[in-house]
Amino acid sequence: MKLGIVGHPGSGKKTLFEAFTGLSIEVSQKQEDLVGTITVPDERIDHLSQIYQPKKTIYAQVAYYLPTRIAGQKEAQKSESMWAGLRNCDALIHVVRNFKMYGMDEPTPEKDYLNLTEEMILADYLVVEKRIERIQKERNKKNVGNNELDLLKQCLDLLEKNQPIRYNQELALAPELKGFAFITARPVLILFNNADEDNTLPDLPDCLKNETVLPIRGKLEQELSQMSPQEANEFLEEFDISASAMTRIISASYELMGLISFFTVGDDEVRAWTIPKKSPADDAAGAIHTDFKKGFIRAEVLSYADFINANSKYADARKNGTVRLEGKNYIVKDADIIHFRFNV
Repeated sequence: MKLGIVGHPGSGKKTLFEAFTGLSIEVSQKQEDLVGTITVPDERIDHLSQIYQPKKTIYAQVAYYLPTRIAGQKEAQKSESMWAGLRNCDALIHVVRNFKMYGMDEPTPEKDYLNLTEEMILADYLVVEKRIERIQKERNKKNVGNNELDLLKQCLDLLEKNQPIRYNQELALAPELKGFAFITARPVLILFNNADEDNTLPDLPDCLKNETVLPIRGKLEQELSQMSPQEANEFLEEFDISASAMTRIISASYELMGLISFFTVGDDEVRAWTIPKKSPADDAAGAIHTDFKKGFIRAEVLSYADFINANSKYADARKNGTVRLEGKNYIVKDADIIHFRFNV
């Protein structure tokens, strides 16, 4: 999973990038696009690894991408390359300033959110408009299918109303449009970056009522990311923070994108695999290797909760009758422990 971080200058997106990744941005790096990859903390994997003592323990991973700058509206047409990195992200984190700072105007979170959203809408609009023009020219020369054109016109209609493509989920997920990688089709997590003492959301406009929003205290989170585990726990208690920004953002991102994790275990490896919710067992097998899906026979499934209830012993879970054989249409649940049987 790759998350792109966007926000106006001064919003604190670099501070949050450091908080999420634990990396420190050097002065020489401030004009570079940055990518930081982290392992997803998971106590369930920790416990499974303690039980199996495998040669390798592999956690799920999240990559955070921070572009150097975002085009303004007047630049958008000539600066598509600025958006290219974001088009390769699975979702966006939109950082909005909601704190006062010496030398800066009063925060205007609603205005800032709308302004940058309009820039992304314009960037997608230009892509759609250009493609529609090309299709219409090609139709004069040869027979071109109408389906892509119809979908693009629906996108254009949304964008002309100043609405992101994600407002129409069916359209945002249309296979025919996948290659365009529209920015506004991406799921978005909106973070209101607050002052240290403020853990509340500002008044939200109607356009944000159905969006995923979180308040965050960026400077505190940056400090937290640089502490030892013991110091971090004391810090969390002192400032009444339920969990670190990284933990909350990852959890919100998984929910936003409809993702879950299942586990494979053994002496060689304990591993978390990330798949979409409601994935059938054969698709989950395919996440490991295409041969697993092609030659799928059965999935041996044990829920993590049942594993714990069996004193963390697989043999006891078998005696309890909680280890099940499932077919390819079984819908994988979060935290399922699965062994796939296949033949190629």
